[in-house]
Amino acid sequence: MPARTHFRTHPATSGGVDMRLPWWALALPVLAFGLLFLLILNPSDAHAANADPAIAHLVERAQRLLTR
Repeated sequence: MPARTHFRTHPATSGGVDMRLPWWALALPVLAFGLLFLLILNPSDAHAANADPAIAHLVERAQRLLTR
């Protein structure tokens, strides 16, 4: 004997949840994008970090171990 299907008599409500972002959730990515864009426009202001020889040696050794 098949089971009876029960239908809702009134539609389900969405709950009324109003999601709003704080101001900084939009401002911080826009600021970061702007700063990176300025660095691209003027690359003379962007300086490469000096690599520590010990860290470079450690990374090189890790690469050797992974390729074995």
